[in-house]
Amino acid sequence: MNLITQKILDFIQDEEGLTTVEYAVAGSLVAATVVVAFTDLGEAVETVIDGLTTAISS
Repeated sequence: MNLITQKILDFIQDEEGLTTVEYAVAGSLVAATVVVAFTDLGEAVETVIDGLTTAISS
């Protein structure tokens, strides 16, 4: 019984899995930031292209 208790305590105190979760959360935040940045960039490029198209058509 003492061996089982020790294994459970070792499992609870193990922080290796926590590190993996932290990297996953950080990666998700970076990915979300990249998506927002490219969305904004795409909208800015669209505005410039629309302006050029209007200028050429006039």
